[in-house]
Amino acid sequence: MTPTDRQRLDKWLWFARMARTRTAAAQLVADGHVRLNGQRVAQAAKAVRPGDVLTVALARDVRLLRIVATGDRRGPYEEARQLYEDIAPDGAAP
Repeated sequence: MTPTDRQRLDKWLWFARMARTRTAAAQLVADGHVRLNGQRVAQAAKAVRPGDVLTVALARDVRLLRIVATGDRRGPYEEARQLYEDIAPDGAAP
């Protein structure tokens, strides 16, 4: 496994456009709104890797995501969308 296979949770959330800023992503984690593989995460520095499943409680909905890749930068929506697969049950997605 190479170091690029893992990434800080707050950084990944920011790259994937789940939060507007990296600080907001870290606060989302600190407030207990993120679960990693079913376990509540308290530290924004927790490492995530492809294959992990995140449950993210956002202001208006709950997202169930499988991490497909780690990011190199915070790009446009189309690029961010390639970082995850939405695995919410049918009818639960917005």
